[in-house]
Amino acid sequence: MSSVAPPASDGAAVPGGGALSQAPAFSPLYQQIKGLILHSLQHGEWKPGEAIPSEIDLAARFRVSQGTVRKAIDELAAENLLVRRQGKGTFVATHAEQQVQYRFLRLQPDRGDVHEEGPAQRTILECRRQRASAEVARALALRTGDGVVYVRRVLAFAEVPTILEEIWLPGHAFKGLTAEQMASYQGPTYAMFELDFGVRMVRAEEKLRAVLPDAAQAEGLGVSPATPLLSVERLAYTYNDVPMELRRGLYRTDTHYYRNELN
Repeated sequence: MSSVAPPASDGAAVPGGGALSQAPAFSPLYQQIKGLILHSLQHGEWKPGEAIPSEIDLAARFRVSQGTVRKAIDELAAENLLVRRQGKGTFVATHAEQQVQYRFLRLQPDRGDVHEEGPAQRTILECRRQRASAEVARALALRTGDGVVYVRRVLAFAEVPTILEEIWLPGHAFKGLTAEQMASYQGPTYAMFELDFGVRMVRAEEKLRAVLPDAAQAEGLGVSPATPLLSVERLAYTYNDVPMELRRGLYRTDTHYYRNELN
């Protein structure tokens, strides 16, 4: 259970009641309740895939109306942090579920779909601990020289190398990550991060540009150095906008295209 004191009523937060009372006075109550639920998610009270308490139970816990709790949960569900299941309740979203994992999978085959194509075949070229450069440290909110895990891998579809990736992860959150672990897990990488390290990626920012590969990159993807590639830099965050992954990928687009959905 959260140690943060709940609001006394739907009208105001408890004075001196910890994190809730520190919210700005103009913050709507449902936003304060959303913050408390996020606090519980961040600290692992409910694991990915698990059901959270019912709206009635949460309303009693926080001493607010059920409608206030419902509005907070509605926002968390719209942000893909929670998943409502008719007749079953509300669950913590997990990357093991298709509707969640495909939010982060942007490369689509020209023919068929990702279900027909099947999972990517992963070849781990490197997986080691190193010191964070100033650039990586800045992206991951670390100090220059802090430990990070560096991964370089190739993803192939139908045995055709298609994506060359470099990944940097905060060392403190991913202690013990190995190349064998990265290569052998059959599901999405983000699901493995959840299961083995308790880190859930909840959103990401990406930058795209067209580039030409250098000689090593061209060799890794089996293309000519004159082949245009799509460069994608992703910064992925866990709860409360804590950066947890910097990923840079080079994508071949001769048999795939990069798909985005705008709402």
